[in-house]
Amino acid sequence: MPINKKPHNNISPAVLKKMYITMLRIRRVEEKIGELVRAKEIICPCHLYIGQEAIATGVCSALRKEDYVFSTHRSHGHYIAKGGDINTLMAELYGKITGCSKGRGGSMHITSPDIGFPGSSAIVTGTIPLAVGVGLSFHIREKDNVAVAFFGDGATNEGAFYESLNFAALKKLPVIFVCENNLYSTHMNISKCLSDTRIYKKAEAFKMPGVCIDGNDTIKVFEQAKKAIDFAREGKGPSLLECLTYRWRGHVGPNIDVDKGLRSEKELKSWMAKCPIKRLEAFLMKQDILSKSEKEKISKQINKEIEESLAFAEKGSFPKANELHKYVFAKDLDTKNLGKRI
Repeated sequence: MPINKKPHNNISPAVLKKMYITMLRIRRVEEKIGELVRAKEIICPCHLYIGQEAIATGVCSALRKEDYVFSTHRSHGHYIAKGGDINTLMAELYGKITGCSKGRGGSMHITSPDIGFPGSSAIVTGTIPLAVGVGLSFHIREKDNVAVAFFGDGATNEGAFYESLNFAALKKLPVIFVCENNLYSTHMNISKCLSDTRIYKKAEAFKMPGVCIDGNDTIKVFEQAKKAIDFAREGKGPSLLECLTYRWRGHVGPNIDVDKGLRSEKELKSWMAKCPIKRLEAFLMKQDILSKSEKEKISKQINKEIEESLAFAEKGSFPKANELHKYVFAKDLDTKNLGKRI
């Protein structure tokens, strides 16, 4: 079938298709990780990104390789969307030295500076000030790169969030604050911990643009992210994007937590019906950008990639006991070229 070459809202068919592949890759990788956690093949805590794929994909698709992304404990989706290698991700989850963090970080501390992914952290709001610091570095060096901070709705209860917004706005730094509002802070509904659940409105106090987006609409996320990124590259300062979404699995691990009374099955099913991947897939097929045969080919290719990543992880060795501190301190790192990356 010939591919429709007409752009949709100035988004090329190639970009649209790439976003679909990225989202499907994230979903399949996360599903496999969930299986491995349940089977106790992977024993480090894993916070799965299933259901939220459109946000990381939409934002990172609008970035350059040289732009920096800072992630959270729910890091796999951001890492893959930024171009991270699945082989080294899987090896990291197994604790192998062939992992992207040399087997020292596990699921919540993924790093890959070579693709603009300096790291993720389990500390809520921990990476938001780091993104602002990198934004300050870009500003001082007169680079047109941007820094992106991904965080959940729970982070807006922390003082570091407001301090970061204030400083970034004050200095007009090229920072994009992306709140992935999945309605739950760990196990508590957002309405029980925020007096005003309109998170994007918090941007007004700092005189920066703030917008609320359907976080399950990849195209909308891409469009708003690109607008904010272009705004930042022009030296006009930061923006706050609130992306409404929903995580299908529990806060941590492969279970759905419905049996614990934390959320209802009705609520979960209503959000699963809004699947971001099926939504984009239906659009691409309607626009003749994606054919049924190509869809099957992409699916098989991703499954193959995942199997190869498992084989890669299994081949790797665990860190030696007498080398556990290696790569932890600056003296063991490539500090000579570190500054050139930022």
